[in-house]
Amino acid sequence: MKRRNFLSAAPALSAATAATAAAGPAALTASAAAPPDFRWTELTAAEASRQMADGRLTSLALTQAYLARIAAVDRAGPKLNSVIELNPDAESLAAALDAERAAGKLRGPLHGLPVLLKDNIATHDRMSNTGGSIALAGVAVPRDATLVARLREAGAVILGKTNLSEWANFRGKASVSGWSSRGGQTVNPYALDRSPSGSSSGTGAALAANLALLGVGTETDGSVTSPCSLQALVGVKPTVGLVSRHGVIPIAFSQDTAGPMCRSVADAALLLWAMAGVDPADPVTKTQQGRFDRDALLQLPPGALKGKRLGVAVNLAEGHGRATVALFEAALQALEAAGATLVREPLPQLPAMGAGELDVLVYEMAPAMADYLREFAPGGPFKTIADLVAFNQSHPETLALFGQEWFEASAASAMAGGIKAPKYLKSLATGQRAARAQGIDAMLKKHRLDAIVAPTSGPAWLIDPVKGDQDGTPSATTPAAVAGYPHVTVPMGQVSGLPVGLSFFGTAWADAKLLALAADYEQRTQLRREPLFKPTASA
Repeated sequence: MKRRNFLSAAPALSAATAATAAAGPAALTASAAAPPDFRWTELTAAEASRQMADGRLTSLALTQAYLARIAAVDRAGPKLNSVIELNPDAESLAAALDAERAAGKLRGPLHGLPVLLKDNIATHDRMSNTGGSIALAGVAVPRDATLVARLREAGAVILGKTNLSEWANFRGKASVSGWSSRGGQTVNPYALDRSPSGSSSGTGAALAANLALLGVGTETDGSVTSPCSLQALVGVKPTVGLVSRHGVIPIAFSQDTAGPMCRSVADAALLLWAMAGVDPADPVTKTQQGRFDRDALLQLPPGALKGKRLGVAVNLAEGHGRATVALFEAALQALEAAGATLVREPLPQLPAMGAGELDVLVYEMAPAMADYLREFAPGGPFKTIADLVAFNQSHPETLALFGQEWFEASAASAMAGGIKAPKYLKSLATGQRAARAQGIDAMLKKHRLDAIVAPTSGPAWLIDPVKGDQDGTPSATTPAAVAGYPHVTVPMGQVSGLPVGLSFFGTAWADAKLLALAADYEQRTQLRREPLFKPTASA
């Protein structure tokens, strides 16, 4: 189940931008214009690091170039509305990292590289962390999220925060992906009247449009992999427990994770390496000890597809349009040409995987949100999900396009047994059993498979501020999301100028293996194309 199905600017952008979304796609595309040429288009982390090492590039120059690109593309020109807030200290941070490099000190493989973060990842600086809601705007954050601390240790420049579907697309029914009361509507750079998908909408649009070198999103079910599929990016939903969630505004602790959103597999692997690791503040990360070799992310073997056995989840390919199916068949041919053996079989227990997912998310959100508010918004007026429900009720602009049914259900669950309730416990156990032992692991074991492949999703749908997200095409996100297993999407081609992705997913801690397979496919096919910022999809 896709979450969007059961959900049936200046440094800080105004809530008044809801009026723009309400005016419809025509208003969103009226200002479309080709952006100026950009010297660093499609720059990779490896190339940027090489140029910095030999003195041809500085972190300050690259940071300033991306800031200018954001002004030209995000604020003017096509007006993607993907960056919700810029880091006022970005240039000084970059200059300091340049000075460290000149003095012979390198923090790590991200030294001097600009990164954009989704606006639900806490940064201890002059930026807010709001989940796209005006409720948390201006509330001080006492410390970095653990993953941010790791990025800084690796030398990254935190360039800014990106817009998202408000509260990570889990506030209410008929949500509009890419819209938040704080940030307004983000649009898809491949066709400005199309959805960027959610909830990591802004990170997806920004990285697709070359507004930063690297990007981080978060996923509960599809929120990294779907925006990446729709915007020709590589997205990684890691094994739950590989990246700490401490300091990330939560939905569900059984499924939440942060993940890389990049223009290449190599960049995604490097970024995941920087973020991964054990964190005492997130006990689930202890499960990676002895089960995951972090350095394998930096040593993806070439030709990884040769000799591998891949399951083709035929029931995840059903229901797609003919053009998407044709791209998928071409992808399968490319995999076979690379030396992989394909086994076409339905993924077992698919309907059961998502049957109780909504209940799990509703029940887990209340205690998880209370923990976040206590630790990362201690100076704010909110202590519980019920407090946020009351805020939205008293600020109707937050409910301009859709309601807060899931917030209300989560608040009610806290009064009805919470995560000790039999309904929750049954839904969690049934879903995980179906997705793990009876689903992904059963298919892998039965056919001696290395991974499973499927189309990630269909092409982007029209932004509809009246009816919300109405896309009905299948998605490959739910099995790995409910299981807590890794999932990688990589560009598979375009339908009428709209990107679609190819998914690789497998068992727990297979993250490096999946990235190696995706890298081999990426290098053989080279199917990412830059966006052209068209007003609408081409015929």
